[in-house]
Amino acid sequence: MSSMIRPAFVTLACALLVSACAGAPPDNADTPAPDSSAVSAQQYRCESGATITASYPTADTARVKYENRRYDLQIAVSGSGARYVGDELEWWTKGAGSGAEGVLFQHKADGTTGERMELCTAS
Repeated sequence: MSSMIRPAFVTLACALLVSACAGAPPDNADTPAPDSSAVSAQQYRCESGATITASYPTADTARVKYENRRYDLQIAVSGSGARYVGDELEWWTKGAGSGAEGVLFQHKADGTTGERMELCTAS
């Protein structure tokens, strides 16, 4: 009798397992694709009254929103703090969280730092 129960039990267990897997959504079915705007952003209030929003999608990139324009910058060598360069701008930061400093400079074609545009503090 036990030899008849065993095949029936195995068949039932397999059927339950297959139906459970078939009805389960893939791990990412309800998860939206990552959106670059979902990357946490830091707001900076500048001495001029302007606001800069900076986010860091990767360890080597910064995305800076300034005067309703977005700039995608790449990390660059700095003596202190973090420096990002691109689109004829430089974004330097020092510190973290509220009170961190951010300075926006023009970036010259020869690779040097140009005139300071904004001096800002994270809020």
